[in-house]
Amino acid sequence: MSPQLNGRSGRWANWAEAFQIYLNGRVIVMLFLGFSAGLPFLLIFATLSTWMREEDVTRTAIGFFSWVGIMFSIKVFWAPVVDRIALPFLTSALGRRRSWMLLAQLGIIGGLVGIAGTDPGMDLVQVALFALLVAFSSATQDISIDAYRIEAVGRDLQGAMAATYQLGYRIALLVAGAGALYIAEFFSWSTAYLVMAACVLVGFITVLIIDEPTRPRDQAAEERERRLAQSLAGGLAIGGRARQAFAWFAGAVISPFADFFGRMGWLAVVILAFIGVYRLSDITMGIMANPFYIDLGFTKTEIANVTKLYGVIMSGVGALAGGVLVVRYGIMKPLLLGAILVASTNLLFALLALAGNDLVYLAMTISADNFSGGLAGAAFIAYLSSLTNTAYTATQYALFSSMFTLPGKFLGGFSGIMVDAAGYVNFFIYAAALGIPAILLTVYLMRNGTHNTAAPTSH
Repeated sequence: MSPQLNGRSGRWANWAEAFQIYLNGRVIVMLFLGFSAGLPFLLIFATLSTWMREEDVTRTAIGFFSWVGIMFSIKVFWAPVVDRIALPFLTSALGRRRSWMLLAQLGIIGGLVGIAGTDPGMDLVQVALFALLVAFSSATQDISIDAYRIEAVGRDLQGAMAATYQLGYRIALLVAGAGALYIAEFFSWSTAYLVMAACVLVGFITVLIIDEPTRPRDQAAEERERRLAQSLAGGLAIGGRARQAFAWFAGAVISPFADFFGRMGWLAVVILAFIGVYRLSDITMGIMANPFYIDLGFTKTEIANVTKLYGVIMSGVGALAGGVLVVRYGIMKPLLLGAILVASTNLLFALLALAGNDLVYLAMTISADNFSGGLAGAAFIAYLSSLTNTAYTATQYALFSSMFTLPGKFLGGFSGIMVDAAGYVNFFIYAAALGIPAILLTVYLMRNGTHNTAAPTSH
């Protein structure tokens, strides 16, 4: 029996029905697509930084290397292409969302194989170029998966889709984190990256199995695009192909932003600022996490067991809890809870830096941090999805996801400098303080009712 919405409150009637959302077929599919999205992440960040640290690459260089991740923050610039352009042969066979996923996965495989054949200690530039390929391909995959997730089900299931996506993502982090460290420990780093390239086939096979989501024509959006193109063209003497290109640009690039700002008004600026700072604390802290564990004297096996293997379990529990909380209480309250937990748990890392090489304290810190991250992530993805108009799914969500990663990636580039200058304790206190604006802006948005300004949906 499918769970039903409570007609009075718009929420699920009880806890039993809330948990039934995880039995929906497309909700389950997001577990595998989340795995596909999460697999490349650590392989160009924390896992790669561990390899580089073992090769005596400086912490400052490792910190700057994190700027490869800015590729995820500028994906909004090519999201309109993914949203509107059909790929030769692939799109006719698979559909727009699935074809772009498949192409991106091929790029990820190529980049990981390239990293496997390069020595970071000898040719850091070549490693950076392959990492850029992985980052670009992974960001492109994210655009198409996010669009699929939003278009595949109605808004009442977005919290569950976000939760299973997060769970799959965290399992991938386990594979790319603990799994890669285990393989590197007993074989070699090159072998680890080749095995990770083979794991991309999980997403590849999933794309071939799933159905393309339907996108009913939005005649109102098409009419707005037509009027916008005519208004912008004005008295320009353009025609033929040039006029067609201009109309495409107006519809694919300008209309998504015009739609968002038109619906939100002046609050759009506040919302974008909130999106930019919500994950600032944990993104900034995460850059130095693995070098921190190495510098405390933990072995790769200990790091894998506690921070990856055990950590992903806590992240999954947090994500599932976040999905159910969104179903029961709406988006904003779990969003506020997540912001508070993420900021406060960073202080536990400062205490760990004082405690030193203590596995029990490490496990306690990871428990709190990963549970908080999973819960906050599920609520945050559901919030971003609620802002998206399905007429411009890929482009609008890319804007939002770009906004929440860019500030953290930029500040994270200086994390190595700060650790070298001030030490780990002060760095983690600083990272915790970065979470305060997110808490304050969440409260502000709750009081201004932005949860009632969700975009229209065809479901």
